Amino acid sequence: MFASGTTGERGCANFAHYFFLDPGSRSFFVHWPDGARATVTVLRAEAGREPEGRALRELIGELSARSADFRDMRARHDVRIRHEGTKRLVHPDVCRLELALRYPDLPLSRQAVHDSIVYAAEPGTPSEDRLGVLARRTAPRASTAEPVHPPH
Repeated sequence: MFASGTTGERGCANFAHYFFLDPGSRSFFVHWPDGARATVTVLRAEAGREPEGRALRELIGELSARSADFRDMRARHDVRIRHEGTKRLVHPDVCRLELALRYPDLPLSRQAVHDSIVYAAEPGTPSEDRLGVLARRTAPRASTAEPVHPPH
């Protein structure tokens, strides 16, 4: 959904890196401070759930060293996580998107350390149409070659 130099450094997307280390995130998210605070809150909660998690400690350390905004927000010690809401984005290819945020209840073990977050456009909205445009642009293209059939 977004391209970022912070993605290239690791080979995969990381929302926290994008929020705090890519200046483009401030124009991508309509309400950047709200999303940034929510990101810090989730990282704080995860650190409490998994205090020995090396990768998470390294991520928090890196963000603390490289982002004054992250340091300031983390110093507030906010731990209240919102489980629903709306994410408003300005995508460079399709403009404004308004996506509903949901944390689905999944049957996970008590030791599970991952959560799922679902962003979806409301049916029949311009955001749904715009997501469709993005999906078509990134969908794998069907092969035009003839299918190979094994000899009988």
